[in-house]
Amino acid sequence: MKKVFFLLGLLLFFGCKTNPFTGQSTLNFYQNSDMFPMAFSQYDAFLKEHKVISGTSDSEKITEVGQRIARAAELWLNANGYQGYLKDYRWEYNLVQDNTVNAWCMPGGKIVFYTGILPVCQDETGIAVVMGHEVAHALADHGAQRMSAQSLQQMGMIAGNVALKNEEDRMLFNTAYGVGSSVGVMLPFSRNHESEADKIGLKIMAIAGYDPAEAPELWKRMKALNKGETPEFLSTHPSNDRRISDLTKWVPEAKAEARKLGVTTFQ
Repeated sequence: MKKVFFLLGLLLFFGCKTNPFTGQSTLNFYQNSDMFPMAFSQYDAFLKEHKVISGTSDSEKITEVGQRIARAAELWLNANGYQGYLKDYRWEYNLVQDNTVNAWCMPGGKIVFYTGILPVCQDETGIAVVMGHEVAHALADHGAQRMSAQSLQQMGMIAGNVALKNEEDRMLFNTAYGVGSSVGVMLPFSRNHESEADKIGLKIMAIAGYDPAEAPELWKRMKALNKGETPEFLSTHPSNDRRISDLTKWVPEAKAEARKLGVTTFQ
Protein backbone atom coordinates (compact mmCIF):
# COMPACT_ATOMS: atom_id res chain seq x y z
CA MET A 1 0.00 0.00 0.00
CA LYS A 2 2.81 2.41 0.87
CA LYS A 3 4.39 1.78 -2.54
CA VAL A 4 1.07 2.34 -4.30
CA PHE A 5 0.44 5.66 -2.54
CA PHE A 6 4.06 6.74 -3.00
CA LEU A 7 3.78 6.12 -6.75
CA LEU A 8 0.43 7.89 -6.81
CA GLY A 9 1.99 10.89 -5.09
CA LEU A 10 4.87 11.01 -7.56
CA LEU A 11 2.48 10.87 -10.51
CA LEU A 12 0.40 13.72 -9.13
CA PHE A 13 3.47 15.81 -8.32
CA PHE A 14 5.22 15.41 -11.67
CA GLY A 15 2.24 14.67 -13.91
CA CYS A 16 1.04 18.23 -14.45
CA LYS A 17 1.12 20.51 -17.48
CA THR A 18 -0.13 24.06 -17.94
CA ASN A 19 -3.04 24.57 -20.32
CA PRO A 20 -1.97 27.63 -22.37
CA PHE A 21 -5.56 28.66 -23.05
CA THR A 22 -6.69 28.68 -19.42
CA GLY A 23 -3.42 29.09 -17.50
CA GLN A 24 -4.47 26.23 -15.24
CA SER A 25 -2.34 23.26 -14.23
CA THR A 26 -3.80 20.04 -15.61
CA LEU A 27 -3.31 16.36 -14.87
CA ASN A 28 -1.12 14.89 -17.61
CA PHE A 29 1.35 12.01 -17.29
CA TYR A 30 2.09 11.84 -21.02
CA GLN A 31 4.37 13.81 -23.34
CA ASN A 32 3.70 14.58 -27.00
CA SER A 33 6.45 12.08 -27.82
CA ASP A 34 4.29 9.43 -26.13
CA MET A 35 0.95 10.41 -27.62
CA PHE A 36 1.63 11.64 -31.15
CA PRO A 37 3.27 8.56 -32.76
CA MET A 38 0.48 6.36 -31.39
CA ALA A 39 -2.19 8.77 -32.63
CA PHE A 40 -0.62 9.08 -36.09
CA SER A 41 -0.48 5.30 -36.44
CA GLN A 42 -4.10 4.87 -35.37
CA TYR A 43 -5.19 7.65 -37.72
CA ASP A 44 -3.50 6.02 -40.73
CA ALA A 45 -5.08 2.67 -39.84
CA PHE A 46 -8.51 4.31 -39.56
CA LEU A 47 -8.22 5.94 -42.99
CA LYS A 48 -7.30 2.61 -44.59
CA GLU A 49 -10.45 1.04 -43.21
CA HIS A 50 -12.87 3.81 -44.22
CA LYS A 51 -13.90 5.59 -47.40
CA VAL A 52 -12.07 8.90 -47.58
CA ILE A 53 -13.68 11.50 -49.83
CA SER A 54 -11.30 13.76 -51.75
CA GLY A 55 -11.51 16.20 -54.64
CA THR A 56 -15.01 17.43 -53.79
CA SER A 57 -16.13 20.87 -52.67
CA ASP A 58 -16.99 19.45 -49.24
CA SER A 59 -13.61 17.81 -48.71
CA GLU A 60 -11.81 20.94 -49.89
CA LYS A 61 -13.89 23.04 -47.52
CA ILE A 62 -12.91 20.81 -44.59
CA THR A 63 -9.24 21.34 -45.44
CA GLU A 64 -9.63 25.08 -45.97
CA VAL A 65 -11.44 25.63 -42.68
CA GLY A 66 -9.01 23.35 -40.84
CA GLN A 67 -6.02 25.29 -42.12
CA ARG A 68 -7.57 28.60 -41.06
CA ILE A 69 -8.31 27.22 -37.59
CA ALA A 70 -4.75 25.86 -37.25
CA ARG A 71 -3.27 29.22 -38.29
CA ALA A 72 -5.54 31.01 -35.80
CA ALA A 73 -4.45 28.70 -32.99
CA GLU A 74 -0.79 29.34 -33.79
CA LEU A 75 -1.41 33.10 -33.95
CA TRP A 76 -2.99 33.05 -30.48
CA LEU A 77 -0.27 30.84 -29.01
CA ASN A 78 2.55 32.96 -30.43
CA ALA A 79 0.92 36.16 -29.20
CA ASN A 80 0.64 34.73 -25.70
CA GLY A 81 4.18 33.46 -25.28
CA TYR A 82 3.79 29.86 -26.45
CA GLN A 83 5.99 29.94 -29.55
CA GLY A 84 6.76 26.46 -30.79
CA TYR A 85 3.81 24.86 -29.00
CA LEU A 86 2.63 23.31 -32.28
CA LYS A 87 6.05 22.29 -33.63
CA ASP A 88 5.30 18.55 -33.39
CA TYR A 89 1.78 18.79 -34.81
CA ARG A 90 1.19 17.21 -38.21
CA TRP A 91 -2.11 18.69 -39.34
CA GLU A 92 -4.25 16.56 -41.60
CA TYR A 93 -7.91 16.96 -42.54
CA ASN A 94 -10.06 14.21 -44.04
CA LEU A 95 -13.73 13.82 -44.88
CA VAL A 96 -14.99 10.26 -44.39
CA GLN A 97 -18.16 8.74 -45.81
CA ASP A 98 -20.24 7.90 -42.75
CA ASN A 99 -23.75 8.95 -41.67
CA THR A 100 -22.64 9.40 -38.05
CA VAL A 101 -23.09 12.98 -36.85
CA ASN A 102 -19.55 13.39 -35.57
CA ALA A 103 -16.04 14.73 -36.09
CA TRP A 104 -12.82 14.36 -34.09
CA CYS A 105 -9.22 15.48 -33.80
CA MET A 106 -6.53 13.15 -32.48
CA PRO A 107 -3.47 14.35 -30.52
CA GLY A 108 -1.08 15.99 -32.94
CA GLY A 109 -3.72 17.46 -35.25
CA LYS A 110 -5.15 14.49 -37.17
CA ILE A 111 -8.76 15.39 -38.02
CA VAL A 112 -11.74 13.48 -39.42
CA PHE A 113 -15.16 14.85 -40.34
CA TYR A 114 -17.97 12.41 -41.08
CA THR A 115 -20.30 13.31 -43.94
CA GLY A 116 -23.20 12.89 -41.52
CA ILE A 117 -22.34 16.09 -39.66
CA LEU A 118 -22.25 18.34 -42.72
CA PRO A 119 -26.05 18.92 -42.87
CA VAL A 120 -25.91 20.10 -39.26
CA CYS A 121 -22.97 22.41 -40.04
CA GLN A 122 -24.85 23.77 -43.08
CA ASP A 123 -22.01 26.01 -44.25
CA GLU A 124 -18.37 26.99 -43.80
CA THR A 125 -18.97 28.81 -40.53
CA GLY A 126 -20.80 25.80 -39.12
CA ILE A 127 -17.82 23.63 -40.08
CA ALA A 128 -15.58 26.12 -38.25
CA VAL A 129 -17.65 25.71 -35.07
CA VAL A 130 -17.09 21.95 -35.09
CA MET A 131 -13.47 22.24 -36.26
CA GLY A 132 -12.61 24.75 -33.53
CA HIS A 133 -14.11 22.51 -30.86
CA GLU A 134 -12.33 19.36 -32.02
CA VAL A 135 -8.97 21.10 -32.50
CA ALA A 136 -9.34 22.59 -29.01
CA HIS A 137 -9.48 19.07 -27.55
CA ALA A 138 -6.09 18.33 -29.11
CA LEU A 139 -4.52 21.69 -28.18
CA ALA A 140 -5.58 21.28 -24.54
CA ASP A 141 -4.23 17.70 -24.36
CA HIS A 142 -7.61 16.32 -23.38
CA GLY A 143 -6.74 12.86 -24.71
CA ALA A 144 -3.66 12.60 -22.51
CA GLN A 145 -5.59 13.98 -19.55
CA ARG A 146 -8.29 11.33 -19.93
CA MET A 147 -5.67 8.59 -20.08
CA SER A 148 -4.00 10.05 -16.98
CA ALA A 149 -7.29 10.15 -15.08
CA GLN A 150 -8.06 6.57 -16.08
CA SER A 151 -4.65 5.52 -14.76
CA LEU A 152 -5.42 7.15 -11.41
CA GLN A 153 -8.84 5.53 -11.36
CA GLN A 154 -7.26 2.12 -11.90
CA MET A 155 -4.62 2.76 -9.22
CA GLY A 156 -7.36 3.67 -6.77
CA MET A 157 -9.07 0.38 -7.52
CA ILE A 158 -5.82 -1.51 -6.96
CA ALA A 159 -5.13 0.32 -3.69
CA GLY A 160 -8.59 -0.53 -2.38
CA ASN A 161 -8.24 -4.19 -3.26
CA VAL A 162 -4.81 -4.37 -1.64
CA ALA A 163 -6.08 -2.73 1.55
CA LEU A 164 -9.18 -4.91 1.95
CA LYS A 165 -8.48 -8.49 2.98
CA ASN A 166 -12.06 -9.76 3.09
CA GLU A 167 -13.39 -10.92 -0.31
CA GLU A 168 -16.93 -9.70 0.39
CA ASP A 169 -15.59 -6.26 1.34
CA ARG A 170 -13.60 -6.18 -1.89
CA MET A 171 -16.68 -6.96 -3.96
CA LEU A 172 -18.68 -4.20 -2.24
CA PHE A 173 -15.78 -1.77 -2.66
CA ASN A 174 -15.33 -2.58 -6.34
CA THR A 175 -19.02 -2.03 -7.05
CA ALA A 176 -19.22 1.22 -5.09
CA TYR A 177 -15.87 2.48 -6.40
CA GLY A 178 -16.75 1.68 -10.00
CA VAL A 179 -20.04 3.60 -9.89
CA GLY A 180 -18.78 6.40 -7.66
CA SER A 181 -15.57 7.10 -9.56
CA SER A 182 -17.42 7.07 -12.90
CA VAL A 183 -20.45 9.19 -12.01
CA GLY A 184 -18.68 11.36 -9.45
CA VAL A 185 -15.30 11.86 -11.11
CA MET A 186 -14.79 10.58 -14.66
CA LEU A 187 -18.05 11.82 -16.19
CA PRO A 188 -17.74 15.33 -14.69
CA PHE A 189 -14.10 15.32 -15.85
CA SER A 190 -15.24 14.56 -19.40
CA ARG A 191 -18.03 17.16 -19.31
CA ASN A 192 -15.53 19.77 -18.17
CA HIS A 193 -13.33 18.93 -21.16
CA GLU A 194 -16.26 19.41 -23.51
CA SER A 195 -17.10 22.81 -22.03
CA GLU A 196 -13.44 23.82 -22.14
CA ALA A 197 -13.19 22.78 -25.80
CA ASP A 198 -16.35 24.77 -26.56
CA LYS A 199 -14.85 27.91 -25.03
CA ILE A 200 -11.40 27.51 -26.57
CA GLY A 201 -12.87 26.56 -29.93
CA LEU A 202 -15.07 29.65 -29.91
CA LYS A 203 -12.03 31.90 -29.51
CA ILE A 204 -10.04 30.11 -32.19
CA MET A 205 -12.83 30.27 -34.76
CA ALA A 206 -13.27 33.98 -34.05
CA ILE A 207 -9.54 34.60 -34.51
CA ALA A 208 -9.84 32.69 -37.81
CA GLY A 209 -12.48 35.22 -38.89
CA TYR A 210 -15.59 33.12 -38.37
CA ASP A 211 -18.59 34.45 -36.46
CA PRO A 212 -18.71 32.71 -33.04
CA ALA A 213 -22.40 33.62 -32.75
CA GLU A 214 -23.04 30.70 -35.10
CA ALA A 215 -21.94 28.21 -32.41
CA PRO A 216 -25.11 28.31 -30.27
CA GLU A 217 -27.18 28.18 -33.47
CA LEU A 218 -25.41 24.98 -34.50
CA TRP A 219 -26.14 23.43 -31.11
CA LYS A 220 -29.80 24.34 -31.47
CA ARG A 221 -29.79 22.26 -34.65
CA MET A 222 -27.94 19.49 -32.82
CA LYS A 223 -30.53 19.57 -30.05
CA ALA A 224 -33.29 19.08 -32.62
CA LEU A 225 -31.60 15.82 -33.67
CA ASN A 226 -31.20 14.50 -30.12
CA LYS A 227 -34.74 13.92 -28.91
CA GLY A 228 -33.86 11.28 -26.29
CA GLU A 229 -30.98 13.08 -24.57
CA THR A 230 -29.19 11.27 -21.71
CA PRO A 231 -29.46 13.06 -18.33
CA GLU A 232 -26.42 15.31 -17.98
CA PHE A 233 -25.05 13.67 -14.80
CA LEU A 234 -24.86 10.33 -16.65
CA SER A 235 -23.36 11.78 -19.82
CA THR A 236 -19.84 12.52 -21.03
CA HIS A 237 -21.14 15.78 -22.51
CA PRO A 238 -22.99 18.80 -21.09
CA SER A 239 -26.66 18.98 -21.99
CA ASN A 240 -27.54 20.72 -25.24
CA ASP A 241 -29.34 23.48 -23.31
CA ARG A 242 -26.27 24.12 -21.15
CA ARG A 243 -24.02 24.28 -24.20
CA ILE A 244 -26.33 26.69 -26.00
CA SER A 245 -26.48 28.91 -22.91
CA ASP A 246 -22.73 28.84 -22.28
CA LEU A 247 -21.79 29.45 -25.91
CA THR A 248 -24.18 32.39 -26.15
CA LYS A 249 -22.58 33.86 -23.00
CA TRP A 250 -19.04 33.36 -24.33
CA VAL A 251 -19.54 34.93 -27.80
CA PRO A 252 -18.59 38.52 -26.77
CA GLU A 253 -15.44 37.24 -25.05
CA ALA A 254 -14.43 35.31 -28.17
CA LYS A 255 -14.91 38.37 -30.39
CA ALA A 256 -12.94 40.53 -27.95
CA GLU A 257 -10.06 38.02 -28.03
CA ALA A 258 -10.06 38.11 -31.83
CA ARG A 259 -10.02 41.92 -31.88
CA LYS A 260 -6.84 41.89 -29.76
CA LEU A 261 -5.19 40.15 -32.71
CA GLY A 262 -6.59 42.53 -35.30
CA VAL A 263 -9.65 40.54 -36.41
CA THR A 264 -12.62 42.89 -36.53
CA THR A 265 -14.99 41.31 -39.06
CA PHE A 266 -16.52 37.84 -38.95
CA GLN A 267 -18.15 35.76 -41.64
